[in-house]
Amino acid sequence: MNISNLKILSDDSGSVMHAIKKTDKNFYEFGEVYFSTVLKDSVKAWKLHKEMVLNLVVPVGSVLFNFIDLRQDSKTFNNKCKIILSQDPYKRLTVPPNIWFGFKGLSEDLNLICNVANILHNPKEVLRKNIDEIDCDWSVK
Repeated sequence: MNISNLKILSDDSGSVMHAIKKTDKNFYEFGEVYFSTVLKDSVKAWKLHKEMVLNLVVPVGSVLFNFIDLRQDSKTFNNKCKIILSQDPYKRLTVPPNIWFGFKGLSEDLNLICNVANILHNPKEVLRKNIDEIDCDWSVK
């Protein structure tokens, strides 16, 4: 996984929030952009994309992401990683294929996740598990 610092350009009338440019190191190709919302304290887990590279940005709200590498041949096998994405600090998280992940809404109002994916959504390349199938700490620490 890779974390990239992003810019927010603000003035008296509002802001422009960059997500990804085709010149960025973690841009592979463009498939689609989609948005997900998650309510405060709600958890959406678990999902694994076999082919898709995720470029995750949270332009509104705050979201806790949990990741676990269950690839037995990986040097990071069984490693867990937590990260909070929001506007402060504003970052993009690039997630390679074959990493299990889930997320939890932290803000009271809207929690909006933007994914700039390298391929179109294909339900055949997604694996899912129930939330209780992977042991995970959803607290903010």
